[in-house]
Amino acid sequence: MEPLRQTLRDIAERDMAQDSAHDLGHLDRVWFTCDRIAATEGGNRKLLLAAAYLHDLVNLPKDAPNRAQASRLAADAAIPHLQALGFSETEIARTRHAIEAHSFSANIEPETQEARILRDADRMDAIGATGIARTFAVSGRLNRPLHHPDDPFATHRPPDDSAYALDHWPVKLLRLAEGMTTETGRALAQRRLSVMHRYLSDLADEIGTEPPQHWDIQT
Repeated sequence: MEPLRQTLRDIAERDMAQDSAHDLGHLDRVWFTCDRIAATEGGNRKLLLAAAYLHDLVNLPKDAPNRAQASRLAADAAIPHLQALGFSETEIARTRHAIEAHSFSANIEPETQEARILRDADRMDAIGATGIARTFAVSGRLNRPLHHPDDPFATHRPPDDSAYALDHWPVKLLRLAEGMTTETGRALAQRRLSVMHRYLSDLADEIGTEPPQHWDIQT
């Protein structure tokens, strides 16, 4: 598996548009989590490996108008690489579906175990300690402030994640655990959400306000 992993990693390094949240480190983490979930949930590791390293082969900015098409475009871009690596037509179809269905914005239901695991693993990277770092990296690039100066936890206003980094948490990130499709994914997600809620408590203390109890979303 290691030679295949290195080949796929080389393809991604050469062909994927990288940013601070979607780089080789992201792909490595997604593969690590895929492998971790598959160890208890099953799934074809070869297909998971390919899907993990090629799922962001077409990486569009978060604010791109065609962002919802990114996973389909990435799946299409992956096909010639899979063919060159000797994947069968069935393996290519299963890998393609896993890549297409991983995206939150594409709204495609995963129909295979590999698709379910990849989706869980990719979403896992958006929460927990890594998710905190990635959120603020992306928001910094988009020139969005950390939080609203007068209502940091959107207590008296609707959250707007196009304006404030922290607002992305209740809009999307704290809800990602709801959509985990594997038992292992759900358990891992709960641990990562605990990290985020500890951060919110610490942040509230530092800025002199109360933690956002209304963000304590249960799954």
